[in-house]
Amino acid sequence: MTDMPVPAADLLPYIADRAELALATDLIEQLGMDAAREARVRANRSRDLGNHLHFCRWRQVERLARLLNDPSPMGTVH
Repeated sequence: MTDMPVPAADLLPYIADRAELALATDLIEQLGMDAAREARVRANRSRDLGNHLHFCRWRQVERLARLLNDPSPMGTVH
């Protein structure tokens, strides 16, 4: 098996609803570059409590916060 580059579409987070975007932007406003790390901590806490729904939500918020904090363009630039 060869190391193939990951398509950009596979890196984009799934946004289930506006609440996830609001969570990500609120964390970024409060914590700046540490927003993704905080979302990961919250996801792990939810997982440890057995709450798989909140775990999945916080993991998506983590990915979204990481994407929003990244200054480089993602996808096609015209």
